[in-house]
Amino acid sequence: MTMAKRDTYTPDSLLAVAVEVFNERGYDGTSMEHLSKAAGISKSSIYHHVRSKEELLRRAISRALDGLFGVLEEPAAVQGRAIERLEHVTRRVAEVLMDELPYVTLLLRVRGNTDTERWAMERRREFDHEVSDLLKQAAADGDLRDDVDIRLATRLLFGMINSIVEWYRPGRGGAVSRDEVAEAVVRTAFAGLRKP
Repeated sequence: MTMAKRDTYTPDSLLAVAVEVFNERGYDGTSMEHLSKAAGISKSSIYHHVRSKEELLRRAISRALDGLFGVLEEPAAVQGRAIERLEHVTRRVAEVLMDELPYVTLLLRVRGNTDTERWAMERRREFDHEVSDLLKQAAADGDLRDDVDIRLATRLLFGMINSIVEWYRPGRGGAVSRDEVAEAVVRTAFAGLRKP
C-alpha cells in the first residue's frame, strides 16, 4: 500500500519556498505549478495554506516592510539628535535587509503590476519619506554638510543600502559579516554627509 505524501509545510516554510521561486523566476513568471513543484506538494495543498499566489506575495512583502518600519519605531530611531537617529536607522535598515535578504530582495523587485505590488511601492515611498525627513532634520540641525542635496543624498543612501541584495551572500567563505557590512555602510555614508 502506497502512502500519500503528507503535507508538512507550515505557512512560514511555504512562504520561504515561494519567495525563493519568486526571486528566481520573477513573480509574473511563477505559476502555482512552479510553486507546488518547488515545495514538493500538490497545488491543492498550497491552497490549504493560502488563497492565491498574490497572497503569498503580500505576506512576503509584508514581512520585509514590517522589518523596515519596525526600525523606525526603535528607541534610538525616535530619540536624540536627527543625525544620530539617521545613523541608527541606516545601520538597522542594512541589518534588516541582510537578516531578511530574500524578502527584501523581493520587495525591491516589485514593479507595480498587481494591487499588492502597487501597495508595496506606496509603502516603500512612505518609508523613504520618513528617512528623507530625518535627513532634512539633520541638515536643519546643522549636522550635515551645506553642499549636500537632501533628495540626492536620500537616493544615494538607499542606493548603497539596497545594492547589498545584489552581492551579499551570508556564510560564503571569506564573506564579510553582517555587522561589518552594516558598519561599513554607516562609515561610508556619514563620512560624506556629516559636517567635518
